[in-house]
Amino acid sequence: MTEPLSREAVLHWVRHEAGFAQLVTVGRAGQPISRTLGAPVNNDWTVDLVQRSAHRRIDHLRRNPAVELIWVGTPVPGSRNDHPAVFDYGRLVPRVVFLRGRAELMPTEWTVARYLEQNALLRAGGAGTRAPDRTAEQAAADLVGVRLTPVRVRAEGFAEGAAALSWNMEDTP
Repeated sequence: MTEPLSREAVLHWVRHEAGFAQLVTVGRAGQPISRTLGAPVNNDWTVDLVQRSAHRRIDHLRRNPAVELIWVGTPVPGSRNDHPAVFDYGRLVPRVVFLRGRAELMPTEWTVARYLEQNALLRAGGAGTRAPDRTAEQAAADLVGVRLTPVRVRAEGFAEGAAALSWNMEDTP
């Protein structure tokens, strides 16, 4: 039997179990483009990203700030799809969290502060040692900060059957 599905349980899973997320942006031709990245989630479900300024995704976000972040993980024990709407694939349903939102490019000071904070946390925990250890000046020159503000969150596969939990952020206390 799985635990009751709650926003807190979903947030815990995203932070501590899911690992990397897939970020979907809209490219120049209007088509979705996806890539995998680390996406630390705040208590209010905003996501603070620090990215290399050379990434094309930064241009995508300048043109169209609509984004979707997707975390996918292993099924919960006892997962099953009791009532398939079309086909029974005979497989367990994975846990998935979709965060739909808007991206905002942040000022240099914000970017540097977030980079230094996240870098220090990772290194103190024994990770992050393969990435460059940038100074504040290097971070300001090489990186750009992006804040993702969610509009809607949906979690699937966290309970038995086809149970899902969705909420609009304006409904969040």
